[in-house]
Amino acid sequence: MSEGLSAALAAEHAAIFAYGPIGVHLDAGAEKEARATEAAHRARRDELVLALAGDQATPPPAEPGYALPFPVTDRASALRLAVTIEERTGAVWRAALPVTTGAQRAQSLDALTDCAVRATRWRRIAGVVPTTVPFPGRPG
Repeated sequence: MSEGLSAALAAEHAAIFAYGPIGVHLDAGAEKEARATEAAHRARRDELVLALAGDQATPPPAEPGYALPFPVTDRASALRLAVTIEERTGAVWRAALPVTTGAQRAQSLDALTDCAVRATRWRRIAGVVPTTVPFPGRPG
């Protein structure tokens, strides 16, 4: 169980990092959404640290920096990164589902759902069609 949650924690660390470059390229409304999304990832990170510590596992620390999948230079690339981050983080949570049980499985499903909803919001803000995907967290 701890491996799935450790991978999810690493994904949450990366998501938190990514919202810095995302937020600086957005207008006020989208920037507010980026701040709320980053706060959600921080809260999920904190829950994971506690869950892993409760399982006597050592939570992986955040890296000093993360390589972004592409340069973020404007609003369009910032929105594309937001969608990408939510999809990638959702995929890690989806992978945690089969290796978790009980409350941790519920936490994994809630996180996957949250990432899917946030990715949909970002697609809508970016004007991407379709705004939803049939199986969130599953490789395309």
